[in-house]
Amino acid sequence: MAMNLVIPAVQVVAGVVAGSVALISDALHNLGDFTATLIGYIAHRVGERPSTPKLTFGYRRVEVLAAVLNTVLLYGACLYIALEAWDRLQDPRPVRGTIVAAAGFLGFAANMVSVAILHPGARSSLNIRSVFLHMMTDAMTSLAVAALGVLWIFKPWYRLDPLVSWAIVIIILYNGWGILKEAIQLLMNAAPPGLDIGEIRETILHAGPVDDVHHVHLWRISEDEIALAAHVVVSDRMLSDVDRLAESIRETLFRRHGIVHPTLQFETRRFEPAQWLSGGAARGGEDPGDEGHEG
Repeated sequence: MAMNLVIPAVQVVAGVVAGSVALISDALHNLGDFTATLIGYIAHRVGERPSTPKLTFGYRRVEVLAAVLNTVLLYGACLYIALEAWDRLQDPRPVRGTIVAAAGFLGFAANMVSVAILHPGARSSLNIRSVFLHMMTDAMTSLAVAALGVLWIFKPWYRLDPLVSWAIVIIILYNGWGILKEAIQLLMNAAPPGLDIGEIRETILHAGPVDDVHHVHLWRISEDEIALAAHVVVSDRMLSDVDRLAESIRETLFRRHGIVHPTLQFETRRFEPAQWLSGGAARGGEDPGDEGHEG
């Protein structure tokens, strides 16, 4: 966070002195990393808090919300970069390549240090992965800006300044969309990618003496916690036998599919919510056919 606060400040000054919108855009992008990393760190700490009677799954989805916020910040930076680049394309101005090259290489070095720090955690956390990709994108854009500065030392091709800025925008939008899409799927309780409900149903059917499985729901609480709810039909038997069967199913689901929160409802015949609701209405005296009868 310290690097992503100091380095962009230096790049902004260098960009103003050199007259490069590409360098200023890269600096603002890097400055956004400071905010993104700060938000991500706070979300990670909040996500470690235990569950409460109202938030029974805890605060883990705060990390998902942080990933969405990070992406929104990126897209806001994209809008500014695109508008500024259009203005510069209409009115090209001389750029001091030596300053741009030096500031670009400085930004590249700082971002690569951040990438190395975040790489281990990026494999297991959507929140950290969003910041990691953010830093990786910044490293590549800083390197491109540095190369552009070297070119300007020898060639006055100043129209490349806004064109490179637009290229940075495209990269940011592409990388941000993948994170945003995954975060939305989490918030919408979509089934985790790579897991098939039909295959999970077969796993439960073969985990013990099970007659049928229906009303299967699969979702992610956070990027590394998968939950499941299912109705399991079995023959009439002792409750102690059902407990042993439930334990076997839970162990199999965790071992094969990584499901850590399975909720299993056992029943001796197929249960249909529509039948229960219509029955409840009849018991409540709403059925016209029951007029004149006591409930």
